[in-house]
Amino acid sequence: MHRVHLVIQGQVQGVGFRYFILRRAESLRVNGWVRNLDSGEVEIEAEGDRAALDALVAAAGVGPAAAHVTRVEATWSESPARHSRFAAR
Repeated sequence: MHRVHLVIQGQVQGVGFRYFILRRAESLRVNGWVRNLDSGEVEIEAEGDRAALDALVAAAGVGPAAAHVTRVEATWSESPARHSRFAAR
């Protein structure tokens, strides 16, 4: 299973970023989670088809209209599936 761990920096909290990612992940049929960090960043763990994950990473680099993404850190790996759906934490 393809997996990507993302840390998104910029103006990404208080702008609907988690729910933007949740809706995008669901439409791409990607499983995992998204959460806000105390540092002001957003963290995402997602698993699924590589093309769908690439599309999710691209969406995270833009975010919703009110967001201003300055950096996306992506760490790719492969492992057995851990998630059965996508959730906002």
